[in-house]
Amino acid sequence: MTALRIGYRRVSTVEQSTARQLEGVQLDQVYEDKASGSTTDRPQLQAALKALRPGDTFVVHSLDRLARNLADLQAMVEELTGRGVRVEFVKDAMTFDPGRDARSMLLLQLLGAVAEFERAMIRERQREGIEQAKARGVYKGRRPKLTPDQVAQLRAEDAARGGKGRAELARRFEISRETLYQYLAQQAA
Repeated sequence: MTALRIGYRRVSTVEQSTARQLEGVQLDQVYEDKASGSTTDRPQLQAALKALRPGDTFVVHSLDRLARNLADLQAMVEELTGRGVRVEFVKDAMTFDPGRDARSMLLLQLLGAVAEFERAMIRERQREGIEQAKARGVYKGRRPKLTPDQVAQLRAEDAARGGKGRAELARRFEISRETLYQYLAQQAA
């Protein structure tokens, strides 16, 4: 059985491209998610992890593409190397081979902690920017998902159904159920 090089690419939104990730890296299979790193709902990551066998190499562009917090990153690397899988982070020039190496695990923890800190700082700066924009009156928040006519249609259809089949209604209007309930609650207020 030949060892495989299995790659994983991830971007946070469907509008973003994974083209620069793992560019020029020789891989046998590639799995790709377009989902936030903070979510655990990453089906392609789960498929990649399931496909890996002892002797294979799991190739990821960088630490932050695999996990957004240190605990998850460390657990995933330890679990993979424990299964006999080599883990390679291309941008970070780091490789973790099966069998525990104290120095490489220390480096993983340090870089993972820096990445987690950087993400927290970005969120903090974003929050400050939004507060300043609100104070100036230029921040209006996210644009509504539905137009007023669509909201009226949504409410009329919900009323006609007697509040039944809301999940299907949300799918048809391409909104989450939470958003649907928010629109319906605005009517009651």
